[in-house]
Amino acid sequence: MSLRTEWVFLEFDKFFIDNHITTFGITRQQVEEWRDTRINDAPSTICIKYSILSQFCKYMCKVGYDCYIPRIPSNPTKNSFTPHIFTNREMADIFQACDNMRLYDKHMSTILFIVPIIIRLLYATGLRISEALSLKNKDVDFNRRCLYIRKSKNGQERIAPMSDALEEALKQYLHYRDRMPTPRINDTNGYFFVSPNGTNCRQGNVYTWFRKALAISGIPHTGDHQGPRVHDFRHTFAVHSLVQMAKSGLDLYYSLPLLSTFLGHKSLGATDHYIRLTAEMYPDLLKDEKGICAYVFPKSNNLAYDGND
Repeated sequence: MSLRTEWVFLEFDKFFIDNHITTFGITRQQVEEWRDTRINDAPSTICIKYSILSQFCKYMCKVGYDCYIPRIPSNPTKNSFTPHIFTNREMADIFQACDNMRLYDKHMSTILFIVPIIIRLLYATGLRISEALSLKNKDVDFNRRCLYIRKSKNGQERIAPMSDALEEALKQYLHYRDRMPTPRINDTNGYFFVSPNGTNCRQGNVYTWFRKALAISGIPHTGDHQGPRVHDFRHTFAVHSLVQMAKSGLDLYYSLPLLSTFLGHKSLGATDHYIRLTAEMYPDLLKDEKGICAYVFPKSNNLAYDGND
């Protein structure tokens, strides 16, 4: 059972306890009353919860208890979400904002000095934020110029090569990080991104500073899951990478397997929509791929890392 499913069952359980429901079985009225309490859930979240509840009710019926099996509601937002693809100008502004932010009081738990490099890393590699923050010291290999992603969403390990600019930025971060008086900061199994008190960096803290960088850069944040989000650096990496490959004369569809491997997708179908984003929605990105894109895909000779994914 996934953690998400466990949380959904805890929510159902709390509802039945709060309403003093002790009889076995679930009625249609109870389902509707529970639904009325979920006023802050997004349509996609409601669909997930109905799916879990429906499967549970089917199981209850199978073992001999009468239950109403709810139909999963349609999700009006399904497949309608469009990620925010940062332009080259926006990325330059975000980098500058991250580099210039200052802390005016002392907090040993702050991650401010990590923010400039973590943003560059997400943009340069397309890593998920969870994958980036899970990197250990042993996973950053400057000799082979690559990163080893061991904790991925799909449970599959993969390798991400470094560009020249990313390697330089990572080494600069490491130079200052290792000057902190933190015990065993260089341990092989220690986290690569740590705060001055030695604790590993959390996603929520990255998001807080990301929002501040957006505000400084003049990039509106609409909220309500519409972004821009930290995860949009991953989408931007994909689109900007395709732009560079197209400018290099590569056929985009023949480039998909390479990009799919970089992103850690299980299938090419998960990567295919970036073709449409690049060709249809963001033609302006094709005009100038230089400069800021130095952080994205390294040159082809840097991709020769034995071919073992």
